Amino acid sequence: MTALHLLSAAGVSVWLDDLSRDRLASGSLADDIHALSLAGVTTNPSIFQAAVAGSSQYDAMLSALAARGATAEEAVRELTTADVRDACDVFHHVYQRTHGVDGRVSIEVDPRLAHDSIGTIEQARELWDEVGRDNLMIKIPATVEGLPAITTALAEGISVNVTLIFSLARYRAVVDAFLSGVEGAVAAGRDVSRLGSVASFFVSRVDTEVDRRLRATGQDSGLCGIAAIANARLAYEQHEHILTTQRWAALAEKGARPQRPLWASTSVKDPAYPDTMYVDELVAPGVVNTMPEATLRAFQDHGEAHERGWNTIEGTYHEAQSAFGHLEKAGIDMDDVTAQLEREGVEKFIASWEDLLATVGKALA
Repeated sequence: MTALHLLSAAGVSVWLDDLSRDRLASGSLADDIHALSLAGVTTNPSIFQAAVAGSSQYDAMLSALAARGATAEEAVRELTTADVRDACDVFHHVYQRTHGVDGRVSIEVDPRLAHDSIGTIEQARELWDEVGRDNLMIKIPATVEGLPAITTALAEGISVNVTLIFSLARYRAVVDAFLSGVEGAVAAGRDVSRLGSVASFFVSRVDTEVDRRLRATGQDSGLCGIAAIANARLAYEQHEHILTTQRWAALAEKGARPQRPLWASTSVKDPAYPDTMYVDELVAPGVVNTMPEATLRAFQDHGEAHERGWNTIEGTYHEAQSAFGHLEKAGIDMDDVTAQLEREGVEKFIASWEDLLATVGKALA
């Protein structure tokens, strides 16, 4: 077995953080399900911007859209939903084999709606209907305004990938929104056994910002590169606790599936760190790790894969809490760090979305 197959055997679902018409047309995405043990795909505005700007595979569709007078907004919607729909079809056998746990493909609502609850839920419904695949997940940001949209979408039977989670406090709010949504679905008489959700914790960006602040104050000795992994491990501790509650037990009896933690932003931003550290250090059953191809290939080549009982999170909670204590003593305000990262995350996705609109608009012209 390869390193990625062993990672999957340890209970980590390996998802690819990328999608393009090139991958679909060449068949490489389908091939990588076996070669790289892929079990799903995530997308975001940055991924679609790079895909459309860097390929001629979209030319025929863009020509047809231009001929009928489509706007850039309309064209982006059609291009992205077409890619996601086709990817859902590629992964449908994985979805069936895992009884709806994996084989998921995510598409994000317009990031400009990050602080618009009503607009977010309206677009989530539209995307769900337009893609028209059961193994779709709609990505909704974990902003304060995104929380009610998460609950409403799930209550209506729409599977949700909650994105842009940075803080433990916000994660608790996300979990409550998830549980309320599934409770709503149960109350409406829906079959919740195929209703899926993941909570996407962004990892490397936490280290990037914390390390920057530590170095700015000259207190980086031994503290750099510890915040992100500690943050994710404490999130997993919360996840384990949720599964012991009576509230969850009542939903599980109805066939509900847990909302799995998903490790996102797992490419290393600091070249001084091992390029697979956000995979190696976050192995536990019942999680997802979505990786860009470079990280996937790196782990396949030299990841620290083990057999039987491989778990790098179990037994680390005291150490993770201690790491937070050391950072606090060094003057790092994690609440401020995570609030800043959320703002920047939304801003970056909006910028990528606007770049995508500009690229498509130019092609249509």
